[in-house]
Amino acid sequence: QVQLVESGGGLVQAGGSLRLSCVASGSIFRVNAVGWYRQAPGNKRELVAVIISGGSTNYADSVKGRFTISRDNAKNTVYLQMDSLKPEDTAVYYCNLVMGVNVYWGKGTLVTVSS
Repeated sequence: QVQLVESGGGLVQAGGSLRLSCVASGSIFRVNAVGWYRQAPGNKRELVAVIISGGSTNYADSVKGRFTISRDNAKNTVYLQMDSLKPEDTAVYYCNLVMGVNVYWGKGTLVTVSS
């Protein structure tokens, strides 16, 4: 079984920065993709950023140039550096891991950006 635990969320003023972390534990192998999604109240969960096997990255248009996803394989950790935060970035951020046909989710961490 795989567990994902997010941390780093909190309250920040517009223009500020936060770094989210997601630590994976369990039987981890043949990772196809690891990334971050977010869900704001009343909205669907949406992709924020993802690292695909091989190292390529994709970002939502709304965060390009402001957010950076990275990973530390030795620590089984993926990060999301969020800069120039905007009130519309307010959401619960979820870590996501895809291994073959299995998809794993963390419980989420709340990010609130005040104007």
